[in-house]
Amino acid sequence: MEKNKITVFCENNGQEYQIPTGSSLKEFKKIVFPTNHQSILGALVNNEVRDLHYEIYNPKYINFIDVTTLDGYSVYLRSLIFVLYKAVYNLYRKKTLVVEYHLSNGVFCRLANKDVVLTGDKISEIKAEMQRIIDHDYEIMRRETPTEEAIKLFNSQGLKDKELLLSTRGKMFTSVYSIDGTCDYFYGTLAPSTGCLKVFDLMDYKDGMLLMIPDRTQPDKILPFVPQEKLFSTFSEFKRWGKISEVMQIGHLNQAIEHKHAGDMIKVSEALHEKKISQIADLIKKQKQVKVILIAGPSSSGKTTFGKRLAIQLLVNGIKPVNLSLDNYFVNREDTPKDEKGEYDFETIDALDINTFNDNIMSLLRGEEVEIPKFSFETGQRFYDGEKLKMSKNNVIIVEGIHGLNPKLTATLPHESLFKIFISALTVISIDNHNIINPSDNRLIRRMVRDHKYRSYSALDTLKRWESVLSGEQKHIPPYQEEADVMFNSALVYELGALKQQAVPLLEEVLVKYPEHSKANRLLKFFSYVQAVPTREIPPTSILREFLGGSSFKY
Repeated sequence: MEKNKITVFCENNGQEYQIPTGSSLKEFKKIVFPTNHQSILGALVNNEVRDLHYEIYNPKYINFIDVTTLDGYSVYLRSLIFVLYKAVYNLYRKKTLVVEYHLSNGVFCRLANKDVVLTGDKISEIKAEMQRIIDHDYEIMRRETPTEEAIKLFNSQGLKDKELLLSTRGKMFTSVYSIDGTCDYFYGTLAPSTGCLKVFDLMDYKDGMLLMIPDRTQPDKILPFVPQEKLFSTFSEFKRWGKISEVMQIGHLNQAIEHKHAGDMIKVSEALHEKKISQIADLIKKQKQVKVILIAGPSSSGKTTFGKRLAIQLLVNGIKPVNLSLDNYFVNREDTPKDEKGEYDFETIDALDINTFNDNIMSLLRGEEVEIPKFSFETGQRFYDGEKLKMSKNNVIIVEGIHGLNPKLTATLPHESLFKIFISALTVISIDNHNIINPSDNRLIRRMVRDHKYRSYSALDTLKRWESVLSGEQKHIPPYQEEADVMFNSALVYELGALKQQAVPLLEEVLVKYPEHSKANRLLKFFSYVQAVPTREIPPTSILREFLGGSSFKY
């Protein structure tokens, strides 16, 4: 007897389909895309990411995803990391693969075992095994397993990091993924099979390797390698900090909270921040010709609080900073460049009057008094209100803005007078050895909490804007971040636990009818791993107070 039929709506082509009840997404994709469905990695089902094994029993809205979408890109990367682990496990069964952080348009990975040196030959061998696994097109299976059994299974493969994570998460069942009998745990959906992951590379880098991933805009090509030596050093420094605080993964964070050590963890984390800011101030003092400090970084990096804390440390060193905002130097609205959609592009450096900025700085460096321009965002016009600035011998100017590292901004200024700082929340704490936290997620959570508290925006409002924010940042920050004299990582190992109490209720308000529900749902799942950190011991000068509230600084 023919199965009952249900109606589903495919958002990819805007068509309705009658399909048998209980059909899988894998079966349905072949109906929608009869000749070109190999690149499909999963689907949004009523705006929630599902793998292609998902079976449909009720009417649904379905949107198939591939690597060109943000959700599909995450699926691809997680699945490729699983293939890398499978290759390492096949070749070096007792060695521990650690996936550490995003770097140079790839993901930096290493083997934790000190007795193994990852030579170029070994990396080539691992890459060849990955290619074999992909060419074989193994199915990536998922099954729900009692957590105690899952822990035993992972321990039998040497995945000891899973035990700490899963035991502190407190769930009765756990999703266990497998490729050809090798198991792993991943935060989020995986591809249906290894054959979907044809585009990748594995490069020898430092004491590890870089897993190179596709370009979302040209998915048949690998993102080009971009040297990021200073960024690598900053990540490495933060890893050392993690060892000092004994918090490297979410399981360690949860354990510290359970054992009532959150207060000590906060104090150590904040002390490390203060020490680094003090070292930067000392470095500026040594470079006696420095008169302009440029601070740049992506959204929600904590630039404002960092600048205020740096100012205090400079004062300790006998240097008196004055602030100058790049927002004062926007060109008049009618002169603002437009983007490819014909809309005003306020993110481009050409939206700033660079000549006036350079003229003002040069006048200040000569000891002249300068009337500072102002910009009205309401009228879109420049105006002057009589505010003047003059520098004395012990003054420095602090300039904060997205373009602070772009050489075009300071083209006519004497190089020796400049000191450039890159700041971002470069999250290095991970979920476990194979599940990293994207720094942009960390910043998104910060921004969501701050937008709600200080701008009355909902989480939905912030999520709607976020992809556009990331796109602008990608154009204007990474190409110049290695220009920085120093980098500052504003991430704090405890912050995700501290942000949880305010972030979760906001995310829960993003209803399933909105496309942004998939992002909100993913972040809610992420927070399910993290235990809440009491915030009472976070000092009022902490960068995190810029987002949580309770700062002693005025903004």
